[in-house]
Amino acid sequence: MARATLLGPAEIRDLAEMLGIQPTKKLGQNFVHDANTVRRIVTASGVSAGTSVVEIGPGLGSLTLGLLEAGSSVVAVEIDKRLAAQLPQTVGMLQPAADLTVIVDDAMRVTTLPVAPTHLVANLPYNISVPVLLHFLEHFDSLQHGLVMVQSEVGLRLAAEPGSKIYGSPSIKAAWYGEFRAAGQVSRQVFWPVPNVDSILVAFDRRAARGSETERLAVFALVDAAFQQRRKMMRQSLSSLYGSSAAATETLERAGIAPTIRGEQLTVDDFLAIARASDVDLLATSRVAAAD
Repeated sequence: MARATLLGPAEIRDLAEMLGIQPTKKLGQNFVHDANTVRRIVTASGVSAGTSVVEIGPGLGSLTLGLLEAGSSVVAVEIDKRLAAQLPQTVGMLQPAADLTVIVDDAMRVTTLPVAPTHLVANLPYNISVPVLLHFLEHFDSLQHGLVMVQSEVGLRLAAEPGSKIYGSPSIKAAWYGEFRAAGQVSRQVFWPVPNVDSILVAFDRRAARGSETERLAVFALVDAAFQQRRKMMRQSLSSLYGSSAAATETLERAGIAPTIRGEQLTVDDFLAIARASDVDLLATSRVAAAD
């Protein structure tokens, strides 16, 4: 009989009990206990032997073990000290030859890693899934591909196209970095505890940089303003950044964008055109607008 290399429901509960872990909503902890689901995620992620992977929030190690089983080297970022301390021990028992590095830190504070990962694969904590994903794409240019499991509503927004009802700020900010697409639903029943929301896999491929870092920050400021109140015309949405609706209209016209259009209809490249047509410091004015 082949030696087990992944965790099952009994092992998950035993580990949690041993560590005194009570999964919390605050940390978005829901542990995958189904080996078939883990292998499905690993296959969909496209990783293979030698792939350098960063995993955010490995928890008890279900997905970590799946990635290592495929021959990948994994850097796992875990905020919970108990989980971080146990993970190497769990891997050592089930896959003693695996290449694992554990970083004990808040993923939102991580800006350097001991390696340059090419793939991000993670069951992201649902409470910070979009911010942490964007944070890693911002700080790690080496990330070229990824597959993340997130709340269905969030995942569909990440992959949404302009003009759809769910298209918004996350859609555009994600599009700055590359192409995002839905890659399959995940049953609630493969988690412990069973979550109250549905989950989805979202895959991404990084594309060449659309602009400079200064332009990215300007685009994100424009996006935040455009979606502060949905369904408003752009000339109104951007008036706080430009000082008036008239000034916003002038900028939009220079960018070749109709002032009466709504943010939901614009692509990330449209927002970049607006940023490049601007004659004000959008970062400074966005801070002033936020303070007001």
